[in-house]
Amino acid sequence: MLTELHIENLGVIATVDLILDAGLTALTGETGAGKTLLVEAINLLVGGRADPGLVRPGTDEARVEGRFVTTVDGEDTEMVLARVLPLDGRSRAYVNGRLATASTLSELGATLLELHGQHAHQSLLTTSAQRSAVDRFGKVDLSTLREARGRLTEIEASLATLGGDERTRAREIDLLRFQLEELERADLTDADEDAALESEEDLLSGAAAHREAAERALAALQADGGAVDAVAEAIGALGHRVPFEAALARLRAISAELLDATTDLRVQAESIDEDPERLDEIRARRQLLRELRRKYGDSLAEVIEFHRETADRLTELLSYEARAAELELQRYDMLAAVGKAAAAVGAARRRAAPKLAQAVRRHLADLAMSGARVEVEIGDDPGDDVTFMLGANVGEALAPLSRAASGGELARTMLALRLVLTEAPDTLLFDEVDAGIGGTAAVAVAAALARLGERHQVLVVTHLAQVAAAADHQLVVAKAESKGRTITSVAAVTGPERTVEISRMLSGSTESAAALRHAEELLASSRRS
Repeated sequence: MLTELHIENLGVIATVDLILDAGLTALTGETGAGKTLLVEAINLLVGGRADPGLVRPGTDEARVEGRFVTTVDGEDTEMVLARVLPLDGRSRAYVNGRLATASTLSELGATLLELHGQHAHQSLLTTSAQRSAVDRFGKVDLSTLREARGRLTEIEASLATLGGDERTRAREIDLLRFQLEELERADLTDADEDAALESEEDLLSGAAAHREAAERALAALQADGGAVDAVAEAIGALGHRVPFEAALARLRAISAELLDATTDLRVQAESIDEDPERLDEIRARRQLLRELRRKYGDSLAEVIEFHRETADRLTELLSYEARAAELELQRYDMLAAVGKAAAAVGAARRRAAPKLAQAVRRHLADLAMSGARVEVEIGDDPGDDVTFMLGANVGEALAPLSRAASGGELARTMLALRLVLTEAPDTLLFDEVDAGIGGTAAVAVAAALARLGERHQVLVVTHLAQVAAAADHQLVVAKAESKGRTITSVAAVTGPERTVEISRMLSGSTESAAALRHAEELLASSRRS
């Protein structure tokens, strides 16, 4: 739900900070005080259209921030959305302090908040949302249809990738055969072959230099006065003198290691032979491997994998006729399965549609729209094309919900829908829901909003005292002058202050004793109910 709202420099609002609670909250105040700006601020927060004309005169930009808290499996998650509206230039959006787009705010906002009234942010006006509403209300099982459609998509994708027309397949077969012939001639089986060849090439290409270096090293070790003799002479000089036992032990170990190293070096040097033919073979092979990598993969492992995939693809194309016939048969069967599942879903939606319409009509009758007609039209199987139709007044033709009602009528229709449907965003905002009603209808609207507030956070901009009295919380929007400027403020009212505000809503005056008594009765009645 929306727990905090910060607004600055929006129209006549300089700065407003609100802490919002669960349940039903009524936003009240004199006409023109700025209640609509609160709605506009929230609309901006969830991706609504940015109008630079809303920026407070004398300031460079307006800013709206909102903190939302959602609870999933007992765990609370916070999200902070922000929108900055400059006097010049494009608006900026933020999600948890990071730059975002207005469309991102709109997507997130659709899951967090729903706005009903004269503004465009009304999710239930979309075909997809209306279809989902019918499915939820009628508990329509879509699993069989989804599985059949998914399988059909897989089969058609397999047919599409199996091969195009005969000429295209022939060209691909020729190419694959050429590639396979080249790869099979290369007889590539070891992904590390090039590394091994590189080492052997280095040895053969420098054979003469390697032997010369080994001979110089052997001379330094074995020649008269060389390292072996020098160490032997040092050992002899120390003899068996006790003070040098440790040094003698180390020198004897060095002498043994030198003799071993000399032997190994001699054997290795004698094994190095110049082999120009082998060197040419290695270089040719490495060049071939480079060509294969250039054509078929960045590494020899990728080339080997390409070889396998190419062989599989050629086998598939050569058996095209049999495989295509098999897939076409599967496609035929799956089309029948999709049709059967679609018919079942369409039938379920058609069973649910009149029941949903009837439930909405019952609520509209209580909301001063007793003459309204509601129908839910379902298109051809599987009935994906769902349209909520409304005739708001007696004698009016049915039309799609999005263009069949005024702001207040649309808000009340949405309220009726929300009373019927159980799933919705945590926060619902109603503006103009009480337009043009009073008396018994006003009491019914108040009771409906209160019931909705039991399972959602509901914010309602209202001029009806009955609605305000039924609310769990009340915020009063007031306008005043300060230093020659008009400033709007918002304050929570409780106790006597709330009674006074409701009496003003009843009579237009805060000094009417009769209105005060009536306000007290309304509040007492709401507490009893």
